[in-house]
Amino acid sequence: MINNKLSEIMGRKRIRISELQRMTGLSRNAITGIYYNKRNGITYDVMNKLCNALECNVGDLFEHIPD
Repeated sequence: MINNKLSEIMGRKRIRISELQRMTGLSRNAITGIYYNKRNGITYDVMNKLCNALECNVGDLFEHIPD
């Protein structure tokens, strides 16, 4: 299972969805879908934008938990 930690990182950095939207240029729907774990896939481009905006690595955003 892949654990999405976007909401945890945003909470720690006190960044709102609207602010992340402005920082990344991603749509609110895209960010909300990732934030609430409603998306089944994410492109490299989106991961890159999130990592740049949040100053983190992909491994900080997602964690693999063995089934």
